[in-house]
Amino acid sequence: MAHYYRPIPMTDHARPANALPLAGGWCWFTQAECLTRDGSLGLVPVADIPGDVLDTLTTPRAPIAGVGMEAPRLMGILNITPDSFSDGGQFADADSALAQARRLVDEGADILDIGGESTRPGAEFVPVAQEVGRTAPVIAALAGEIAAPISIDTRKAGVARAALQAGAGMLNDVSAGTYDAAMAQLAAEAGAPICLMHAQGDPKTMQKKPSYDNVVLDVFDFLAERIAAVQAAGVALNRIVVDPGIGFGKTVNHNLTLLRNLSLFHGLGCPILLGASRKRFIGTIADVPDPMARAPGSIAVVLAGLAQGVQIMRVHDMTETKQAIRLWQAAVGREA
Repeated sequence: MAHYYRPIPMTDHARPANALPLAGGWCWFTQAECLTRDGSLGLVPVADIPGDVLDTLTTPRAPIAGVGMEAPRLMGILNITPDSFSDGGQFADADSALAQARRLVDEGADILDIGGESTRPGAEFVPVAQEVGRTAPVIAALAGEIAAPISIDTRKAGVARAALQAGAGMLNDVSAGTYDAAMAQLAAEAGAPICLMHAQGDPKTMQKKPSYDNVVLDVFDFLAERIAAVQAAGVALNRIVVDPGIGFGKTVNHNLTLLRNLSLFHGLGCPILLGASRKRFIGTIADVPDPMARAPGSIAVVLAGLAQGVQIMRVHDMTETKQAIRLWQAAVGREA
């Protein structure tokens, strides 16, 4: 039976001598929860964690698109769509998209993530040519101007290729390469980092009664399989990012269970990306129907992720989130 080790992350300034760094970041751990498909076997000290697992959990993560992973990083969201769930239509034309991109970078985005197809629940498919038409011109206008690297948020290799040619430097695939197998080969050919996200179903159907045997282990195993597939296509592990896919084919309870167990995903050996900004479960829990009013809840989720060593936060509300992270770092003594 497979054993999974979830490190118990700590940030306290009183750090024991036997504490180990978590993924080379700001958290440390001295024990882990041993999980199996039959349930938890309880906590074990670091001395009882298998050596290969311990190496994976402690090894510092390599920079992604030139951005170091030793401190929390912010990925700014730019949706060039008419129908994204919280900001659809706001940046659908080139001028407003460019202005928003520059604002996000000025406010502190370490990476800019640009997408031309909504992935909200129930979203309709967007043809490749239309998606390219929305994203490539904006990327071309920004490339070389802004300091932050540009990520293309797409599941289609044709869109990704056009974005890379326009100046993007990273791929963010919500299907983890399952929608278009050519994505992995493209990442390998281009030498571009790629984020692999878990989703159950596609955007049109993903929220229709999602179910799991064990949401945490099911998502972990899926991502492990996708990492192996992308590596087989020629992408090095140090150019892969993983995203558990909060809100993508998950109930509120699924999302909360994943958030409580995020540190397990350090066992995949890749930086973790958390994309929960303004999502429906935040509105459900906080009783905030308007996605635009969910910044406080979104920031709370970001801070929960930081406490588990998550390296990249994908957010809409850049200024507010950056301020919150700075205060969190100061409070726990983990200033960058």
